[in-house]
Amino acid sequence: MSSKKKQVELREEKDWERIGTAVVSSGRFIEKFQNQLLIGIGAVVIIVCAFLAYNYFIVGPKTTEAQVAMFRGEQYFRTGQDSLAVFGDKNGYIGFESIIDEYGSTKPGKLAKVYAGLCYANMGNYDKGLEYLKSYSGSDKILSNLINGSIGDCLDNLGKSDEAVSYYIKAAKGVDNVSQSPILYKKAGLIYRTQGNYEKVIEVFTIIKDQYMNSPAAMEADKYIEEATILKGQK
Repeated sequence: MSSKKKQVELREEKDWERIGTAVVSSGRFIEKFQNQLLIGIGAVVIIVCAFLAYNYFIVGPKTTEAQVAMFRGEQYFRTGQDSLAVFGDKNGYIGFESIIDEYGSTKPGKLAKVYAGLCYANMGNYDKGLEYLKSYSGSDKILSNLINGSIGDCLDNLGKSDEAVSYYIKAAKGVDNVSQSPILYKKAGLIYRTQGNYEKVIEVFTIIKDQYMNSPAAMEADKYIEEATILKGQK
């Protein structure tokens, strides 16, 4: 037998010895700490079972209750009856504010914050609208970005145009579609126009023209770009 082959066999024997030692050590470890391991496994099982039970017996039913409660409020919102939507109709419907108090941890309860914020904004109470809109914490990215647009509306109506612009731009980039993005960019562009920031006016309306060419806002983009170019040259 060659020396090279012997070296390979010796190395393989040592490897198997190490594996055997590790297995024995593992067995001794389990024997020594089996009670602690069983307790740990039991604790994990209890936590998982508690989580599943909580979701099945508490979160599930509360979510269903919240969905039922929301139905009439959404109808009031769609028909412009914002006060009834927020405060209830004293005829079985409790209102978005009460839904938030009772079911705020559920998905419908979180959505009620959005509706409440929009209703308050429609009623001219922009501070209260901001409070509810900013408290939304859902995972829907499109909805979150549209909420940013509504936050921009509230801020603009409160005279905080610089803050409003940042929310409009963030929302427009976030949704990135031909329906909402041009509208949001246009709102930002009109604020820049009022502020005399003509470079930004050109930048924003150029985005609308180039990226959302089939939108109504794109059809009037040239008008704002030409105006801003002239006014910029007169500065």
